[in-house]
Amino acid sequence: MAFSIDQFRANLQFGGARPNQFDVVMPAPPIASLNQADFTFKCRSASLPEENLGVIVVPYFGRQIKLAGDRTFGEFPVTVFNDEDWGLRSSFEQWSNALNGHLSNLRNAAAVPTLGYMVDATLTQYGKAGTVIQQYKMIGCWPSTVGPIQLGWDNNDTIETFDVVFQYQWWMSASTS
Repeated sequence: MAFSIDQFRANLQFGGARPNQFDVVMPAPPIASLNQADFTFKCRSASLPEENLGVIVVPYFGRQIKLAGDRTFGEFPVTVFNDEDWGLRSSFEQWSNALNGHLSNLRNAAAVPTLGYMVDATLTQYGKAGTVIQQYKMIGCWPSTVGPIQLGWDNNDTIETFDVVFQYQWWMSASTS
């Protein structure tokens, strides 16, 4: 039978992975007061890392031969709950400002040692039984965007959130090296 719900269910091992079973651990960089436990708890959403293999197109007798090119890594976006103490928001602003000052347009050389502004983040996906089913480590993260917080008189019964987009050098998982 072409469309069998029983076959579909039988092939969806353990009922499928759930996108709400995750955490992100990011240590504080030496230039910001980021609270690791606070960030892990208030990280509302994240995206599993992206990778792309470039394509090298070589023309040959009117045809295009496609060869594998260089690997690039996408961005690592997260959405964070904002608290009334603004601890996380202030930490990301502090981190970003040390990289490029609002007024000076300069890096704070005293606060930012060579590559000392980067940290490694770990994203862990859990199964419904609480076991780790996949883990990614993003190497050399730093915030390239600290997003806006949308305010509005019609936003009742919600908690503020903001997005942070991290750049990173590469990612590793248990199945890659």
